[in-house]
Amino acid sequence: MFTVIVYLHVKREYLDIFIQATLDNAQNSQKEPGVIAFDMLQQQDDPTRLVLYETYRTAQAQLDHRETPHYLKWREAIADMFEEPRYAIKYNVLSPSEI
Repeated sequence: MFTVIVYLHVKREYLDIFIQATLDNAQNSQKEPGVIAFDMLQQQDDPTRLVLYETYRTAQAQLDHRETPHYLKWREAIADMFEEPRYAIKYNVLSPSEI
């Protein structure tokens, strides 16, 4: 298992559209067999800063996710909505059940 945390800074004028597109992507992503969790977080003191918190069963599941129709649709729809480029950090999951 591993988790990908994606950091996003969205232009204010696109915020509502971005959130709707991302919720649609997240809802469909949660149906993928390799996805354990797929959530969006919004920063309290700056709502234009969001985080995607994605946990996958395997590295291949994350690669498979990036080829799904809903991800490709999302990626195209949100391409020009950012104040700065989005970036991701990958983490290994360390929990009592995994050690």
